[in-house]
Amino acid sequence: MRISSRFLSVILGLGLVGTVSLTALAPVHAKEAATSPVVAVGSQYDTTHVYVAPEDVDRFVGSFLATFGGQSTKQGIATVTPTPSSTSTQLLQTPVGTVSLFGFRTPIPYPFGLERTGYLVTDLDEAIRAARAAGADVIVQAFPDPIGRDAVIQWPGGVNMQLYWHTTPPSYTPFQTIPENRVYVSPDRADAFVRSFAKFSHGKVVSDEARAPGVEIGRPNDTYRRIRLESTFGKIIVHVTDGHLPYPYGHELTGYEVANLGETLDKAKAHGANVLVAPFTSEGRESAIVQFPGGYVAEIHASAGK
Repeated sequence: MRISSRFLSVILGLGLVGTVSLTALAPVHAKEAATSPVVAVGSQYDTTHVYVAPEDVDRFVGSFLATFGGQSTKQGIATVTPTPSSTSTQLLQTPVGTVSLFGFRTPIPYPFGLERTGYLVTDLDEAIRAARAAGADVIVQAFPDPIGRDAVIQWPGGVNMQLYWHTTPPSYTPFQTIPENRVYVSPDRADAFVRSFAKFSHGKVVSDEARAPGVEIGRPNDTYRRIRLESTFGKIIVHVTDGHLPYPYGHELTGYEVANLGETLDKAKAHGANVLVAPFTSEGRESAIVQFPGGYVAEIHASAGK
């Protein structure tokens, strides 16, 4: 991400950065949005891409659905890449987030497996043009899949996402709570990522905290920069760090908001998940990090006290 020095102030010793003025960013976003097409459909069509070994697929499905509720589509076997491959594929739909689950029977063609999410768009070609205009690289050109078309893009900062379009438009129930796409980027790329994605998504910066509590990234004695974005695609939380992250921070792709964290963790543990980070409270939110069977790592949170 190419970033102007006038937007950054480096916090010496931590390698973290200071805040960007929301008043400085907002006029730029408004002006760019006026010339950028709206391609988002809705947050309920934002799916986290989860890859597990074939032998772990059923265990993951059982654990994830027992934890969050919801249902799975029927499992199928398909080629979902532009080059030869074979994977099981199914959609796990819960009230707090959706997973596109893949259990590859063959080696996974590059760069698949590195994309974190899939976003449904109204028109794939138009979305690709808009992403390029906003500063994204198209790292996998548009290709057909069994039910539509796809492409993979990379945002400044190395954040990979898949864009998809269905031949028959899907109709999904809106979420009870909108999940967070949890992105980790460097101080060198943070502002460029925010500007690019906000332009593409017609999104807005909800908050930009220069000294967020470091406990949120496993460093309770430090602070870091935390940016929250919202758009029709959903929510993104951007963690701007020096990369000195204790495990498992940075491995979690999505954060799920639930009504009661303790009850949700009890369900997860009872169905084979491991709690990697015990519950902690920060700025009105109680959070934990869990690993489901098959290796998928997720953050789960609730309002403090619930």
